[in-house]
Amino acid sequence: MYHSKIAGLGYYVPENVVTNDDLSKIIDTNDEWIQERTGIQERRHIIKGEDTTTSMGVKAAKIAIGRSGVAKEDIDFVVFATLSPDFYFPGPGVLVQRDLGLRTVGALDVRNQCSGFIYALSVADQYIKTGMYKNVLVIGSEVHSSGLDMTSRGRGVSVIFGDGAGAAILSREEDLTKGILSTHLHSEGQHAEELIVKAPGMGGRWVTDILADNDPNDESYFPYMNGQFVFKNAVVRFSEVINEGLQANNLQVSDIDMLIPHQANLRISQFIQKKFNLTDDQVYNNIQKYGNTTAASIPIALTEAWEQGKIKSGDTVVLAAFGSGFTWGSAIIKW
Repeated sequence: MYHSKIAGLGYYVPENVVTNDDLSKIIDTNDEWIQERTGIQERRHIIKGEDTTTSMGVKAAKIAIGRSGVAKEDIDFVVFATLSPDFYFPGPGVLVQRDLGLRTVGALDVRNQCSGFIYALSVADQYIKTGMYKNVLVIGSEVHSSGLDMTSRGRGVSVIFGDGAGAAILSREEDLTKGILSTHLHSEGQHAEELIVKAPGMGGRWVTDILADNDPNDESYFPYMNGQFVFKNAVVRFSEVINEGLQANNLQVSDIDMLIPHQANLRISQFIQKKFNLTDDQVYNNIQKYGNTTAASIPIALTEAWEQGKIKSGDTVVLAAFGSGFTWGSAIIKW
């Protein structure tokens, strides 16, 4: 059996910066209200026609591939995590294979929302551990801006989310003391409707229903979130799954060199930091700049932290996420 290591990282965010003040011009909100509740100061939105979920993923992937030293011809598999695919089907995994000019390798799409990158990382890790593949491209990419209710009606959700992509190349590591030590995945579907986009969906309101009703007040195709309920569950599950990963590897909280939490809400990250008594140098947050980019948030933050020298060889890095589904997970990595 092998371990998998992160051989290369990259991220891409659109150039279009949208500040809280910008949103206040079209939505009944203000900078103070948004920062107090989320910690977000600005986010990136695509300019339609210039970027898509796939194209951003490709841009991030090219950076990760270049840094990894792995040739495109040596990539064995693609795992793409997103809740915002370019098309209802096919998913963006095959579009990445096409646009990067990869061999006719397999491409898998992961629909686990905010925990999508952790799930995708775990899938790639298992393929490498078993010896089936040697190099796997993992991408998390999201376009939220074109699917949000950018009116005062949707302000509780629409101010939170941003667009962006992050990518990683996972490669075989024969030293079993290094690389991804373990991943831990969970779900609790009984709360699925607390954070949801109901339509279009074949189990409820499909495209034909929406067109037939032509109801301008139909909110089923915009994100709905029970914010307080999600927050309360998130802080519990974050703590549990971080502890689970540490215990599985006989590690203590004091062994954590860097925690990269999913950038859902700065208040959640701060709550977890305080609970584990971690310093500012042990936790990396960038939600202030990018908002919640769902499956892209962890790879973007991980790449930034690595670029800034906050992650070094030998460090113990913990990734953790919680989101819609409800799904959550963690990964313990020895850099």
